[in-house]
Order: sequence, then C-alpha cells, then structure tokens
Amino acid sequence: MQTDIASLKPGAREVDLVFKVVEKQPEREVTSRSDGSTHRVCDFKIGDPTGMITLTLWDDKINMVEEGKTYEIKNGYTNVFKNKMNVNVGRYGELSAVDKDVTVNKDNDLSEKEYENPYRRRSSYGGRRY
Repeated sequence: MQTDIASLKPGAREVDLVFKVVEKQPEREVTSRSDGSTHRVCDFKIGDPTGMITLTLWDDKINMVEEGKTYEIKNGYTNVFKNKMNVNVGRYGELSAVDKDVTVNKDNDLSEKEYENPYRRRSSYGGRRY
C-alpha cells in the first residue's frame, strides 16, 4: 500500500513511496566496519505533496537517481541516523523510475526534525550505564 512521506515513522518497514528528487547532496566514501571494504553513499532530498525526507542510497543505486525526476520505492524502510530519520531502499527493496508529475511540499521536512532511534539499546538497570 502506498505511503505518503508525512505519515512515515522511525523504524517503518515495507515502505512504498512515489516521490520527486529535489536535491542530490555530495557523495561520500565510507569504510565498512565488518569487512573493511569501501562504499559510496549519497543522500538525496526527496518529496511528495505531504512533505520531504532524506533518501540514503549506496553504491550502484546512486547512479539510478537524478534531480527533478520521479521514482518509486517498494519495500523500503526508515531508520534514524544521528537523530534524523531517513528512507532507505535496502537489500530487499526496489527503486524504479516512474512517469508521474509529483508536487513537493517543502514546508514539512521530516529530516529536519529530531527523532530517537527506535533500536537504541536501553540498559535494564534503570537507564544508567555501568
């Protein structure tokens, strides 16, 4: 079922979105902690009639997206990184171009709001860390 950006919540799964790419931010290179390999990462500001959010793409998926074009994500997810919510395609999601005109509401940017990471570990000792 299609989701609109304004209704996204941290930790959402099976996210289906149709959106327009508003802005491509500079690419960066990161090193994997698990195997030491390097990856390309790029954030895109995306939007629909209900708001905007940051889409994070990795490696070859970066080349699939252009500013001003409209795309669809099927089976994506949201996460919180540095207290900011992002949308990701992930390993099981699909990203494809669509031929639709999407108006973007730039007044409601979900990526500018602060969120608590829903997966952050909490101590079982009353919140204190030992």
